Amino acid sequence: MRLASVVGHRGAGKLAPENTLASLRAAASMGLNWVEFDARLTADGVPVLLHDPNLDRTTDASGPIDRVAAHALHGVDAGGWFGPEFAGEPVPTLAQALACLADLGLAANIEIKAESGRGGHAGARIAATVASRWPADLPAPLLSSFDADALAAAAETAPALDRALIVGAVPSDWALHLDRLGSRALHAALTPLDEKTAAAVVGAGVALRVYTVNDPATAERLFACGVESVFTDRPDRLLGRWPPA
Repeated sequence: MRLASVVGHRGAGKLAPENTLASLRAAASMGLNWVEFDARLTADGVPVLLHDPNLDRTTDASGPIDRVAAHALHGVDAGGWFGPEFAGEPVPTLAQALACLADLGLAANIEIKAESGRGGHAGARIAATVASRWPADLPAPLLSSFDADALAAAAETAPALDRALIVGAVPSDWALHLDRLGSRALHAALTPLDEKTAAAVVGAGVALRVYTVNDPATAERLFACGVESVFTDRPDRLLGRWPPA
């Protein structure tokens, strides 16, 4: 699967509150065709969009999301921290986000998040939701995670969905990890990725995608190394040079 060259990170994470429907709309307004966002499970197993394990940083609520039932999120403000114009923005369920993608014509990379030891459960539930609710007229989605158990469970639950392993620094045995997961895509942190490592991954026929890239010159260097896509918080800085495919 090829993603667009420029993918909105957490929607458009510096232009609107991350992992909200407003962030998805901001990404679409910039001309993006693809976005990335994070999904976690509530205490009752409902996938919602949230990066952190706790609600504190990006909402007016507090505590671990896996101890909060989905119904208790009604009325929680996930936008006011970013700016008053976003006050009242809800914590969206994954189902709501997928419906928003359909309205906007956006494809998505859904990153599976989970606490240690809970990756398999999260991977299965999130993959099942995506498989059953993905809009038929959009390009096929991509599931990604740092958690190998989450990706393995996603593969068992929805084998038709493509998957990518996320890493920080690319490990020396990256190919072994991908083989075990049946994946041909690697998402790596910008630092400390070097040209030699990038060339090895790309030369093996693996789709290499890099996060988080907000500088046009850096994106240009990565594309010259064969990187397929960059994840960015600032699509407004990059899209003038690399229109989404």
